[in-house]
Amino acid sequence: GAGSSMAAALGGLGLLQGRVRLAAAAAATSSLGRPGRRAPVRGGAAAALPSAGRSYGSEAKEEEELRVRYLDDEHKGIVVLGLNRSHAKNALNKNLLKMMSKAVDTLKSDKKVRTVIFRSEVPGIFCAGADLKERAKMHSSEVSSFVSKARATINEMANLPVPTIAAIDGAALGGGLELALACDIRVAASSAKMGLVETKLAIIPGAGGTQRLPRTIGVSLAKELIFSARIVDGEEAKSIGLISHVVEQNEAGDAAYRRALALAKEFLPQGPVAMRVAKLAINQGMEVDLVTGLAIEEACYAQTIPTKDRIEGLLAFKEKRPPRYKGE
Repeated sequence: GAGSSMAAALGGLGLLQGRVRLAAAAAATSSLGRPGRRAPVRGGAAAALPSAGRSYGSEAKEEEELRVRYLDDEHKGIVVLGLNRSHAKNALNKNLLKMMSKAVDTLKSDKKVRTVIFRSEVPGIFCAGADLKERAKMHSSEVSSFVSKARATINEMANLPVPTIAAIDGAALGGGLELALACDIRVAASSAKMGLVETKLAIIPGAGGTQRLPRTIGVSLAKELIFSARIVDGEEAKSIGLISHVVEQNEAGDAAYRRALALAKEFLPQGPVAMRVAKLAINQGMEVDLVTGLAIEEACYAQTIPTKDRIEGLLAFKEKRPPRYKGE
């Protein structure tokens, strides 16, 4: 009965509390004195730290396929991951997945990272999905290991401890939309095209699409989109809840990115550990019944009590000034 399910919930909660503590500890202690951080570059909205000294690939060509930028000044704490395979419509190949995986691995243990934006550096395209030209040359055994790698990389992305925003300024198809679905929030230009088109190729979405799309827009609509391989634009995507914000595209072709940047800025003043714990509480809670979910919230709330952030937040409130959070 209810008692046994509650006991099970609380049994599982001990495990969860351990995990939450680990997450909070990691959030509080990681990356102090990390080497390799560059002096800030002054400039406009997209002022960024150069990626020199943060090479995620062994060759110069590899470095260009994924741009990792640590923004500065008013955007300090925002990291932008930019897909940059213009010749291949940002299609996901082995190398790009490897670079994304390395970048995500570095970001998840960097305490200074507060929000991550995924965008495309290529006008008119977000990501066209898996690289089918590369796939055509693969042996069938290689294909399944490639799909496993894509699935694992997108899962790692979904599990980043900080808020993530996908800025969709162009087409996001197949694996490209699965990538965006793994982000906490999606923002798109009205002209952007989105769809899980795998059934056209007689396969199904294999990097989370069949699970994340129904969790985002509901079961019936998700089935309809997957069964029909239909592509929707930004306006329709907004109306069905696939994206949170739709913006008119601008001449530079980066309207969704600019909206994502404005949204990320709204997250920056809040308590850093609280942000991570809130994300954990929501993500874990969505997968369980309400009673267990409330117990998860309670365990997560307890993790924010002992932090210096919380003391600073209360003090700032009392002194009517903005808080100065250190992330612990």
